[in-house]
Amino acid sequence: MGKNNSTLDINALGETSLQERLSLVWKLSLPGILAQISEIAMQYIDAAMVGSLGAAASASIGLVASSTWLMGGLIQGSAAGFYVQIAHSIGARDEKKARKILHNGYAITGLVSLVLCLIGVILSRYLPIWLGGSQDIVSDASAYFLCYALFIPARMLFFYSAGSLQCTGNMKLPGIVSALMCGLDVLFNALLIFPSRYIGKVYVIGAGMGVAGAALGTALAFVCAGIMLAIAVNVKSSALKYRKEEEKKLDPAVLHEAVRIGLPMALEQSAMSGAQVFSTSIVAPLGTAAIAANSFAVTAEALCYMPGYGIQSASTAIVGQAVGAKQNDLARSFAWLTTAMGMIIMSVTGIAMYFLCPYVFMFLTPVEEVRKLGIQVLRIELHAEPFFGASIVAAGALRGAGDTLVPGLMNLVSIWGVRIVMAEILAPKMGLKGVWIAMLCELIFRGTIFLVRLYRKRWV
Repeated sequence: MGKNNSTLDINALGETSLQERLSLVWKLSLPGILAQISEIAMQYIDAAMVGSLGAAASASIGLVASSTWLMGGLIQGSAAGFYVQIAHSIGARDEKKARKILHNGYAITGLVSLVLCLIGVILSRYLPIWLGGSQDIVSDASAYFLCYALFIPARMLFFYSAGSLQCTGNMKLPGIVSALMCGLDVLFNALLIFPSRYIGKVYVIGAGMGVAGAALGTALAFVCAGIMLAIAVNVKSSALKYRKEEEKKLDPAVLHEAVRIGLPMALEQSAMSGAQVFSTSIVAPLGTAAIAANSFAVTAEALCYMPGYGIQSASTAIVGQAVGAKQNDLARSFAWLTTAMGMIIMSVTGIAMYFLCPYVFMFLTPVEEVRKLGIQVLRIELHAEPFFGASIVAAGALRGAGDTLVPGLMNLVSIWGVRIVMAEILAPKMGLKGVWIAMLCELIFRGTIFLVRLYRKRWV
């Protein structure tokens, strides 16, 4: 394992067999997959608890969901600009530099999160109206987004600390903390969403906050998890833990590299999430049932792509350390291996969801109209899961190599040039089904161009 407590010894991987490499990728991916399961479980829990309040409550969250993804993308881009550098330094066996990058990252990502928080608070009152929400859901949607915005610093702390640990090869601890966060989410939501009530003969205290309670419950879970991971990074990690005697000043070279890696990701995520916001404005005129069905279908589909994001984390760590160790052939080998694994596993989850989605929607909402429409549109998109898997994992491999600009442009062309254009054309004629047909075509296109990017070898 080496002195950095990593499960990776990148310099010993060159002579390993295919079976050993597969075993390593799976070993590193599994905690990430479990972390994704926990995160998706939180989405299911929120959706189910709010869904019990009715279609309007669900639609209010669905209306601003794409806007929260926008903020989440900016968080991820900011964090990645630093933790990818940490992976490179660990691969080069320069732990002192890794720690300097870590501390620079905490300062800058903290500042970015405060700016995003302020922007979100200012926009929260107007955003649901701009998105075309009906009068019965605007108030709840605004309250939900306001609560989300207020706790953006906690989300940044969680994702940056988790990414930093993962890039040392420690996938296990972030996975455990994510599972704990899921449990806290259940507890906080139960206390905050519903009013005080009797369950059987037991009196249960509740705040009765409804939709806003769902946002606050999740936010408090992120606060707890973010603090735990920050302590783990700065106190427990042998590679990254705080050393009082080391210099903590901001390094212009580190900041420049963070901008080079993270800015394209942040702009990409902004533009892609902006496309999601635009897509929401296409769905909104289709009615409350369509908004709710769209939101639930997106939530249900998350079960399919969570393995892809788990493998993506492993791919970023392995490729990042290989590039840092100047082993480019090894980086390419693991990029292809992880991408192939992501495609295969997401094909399996897509097939499973095709048959299980009626039961999933029964869990998510009691509204029959919403269930029926959600099942129909989700089954359209599931045919694209292998290609979606390719785009997710390949993007992680490219990110590990510090290649973010070209993949960012590829994502923009794909989602704006294919999905949005097709959705605009098909939605007036086919309703929500047309929006999801557009999504199907775009994901196939996106996966294909990412595979071409890997094949052309210009990224490392």
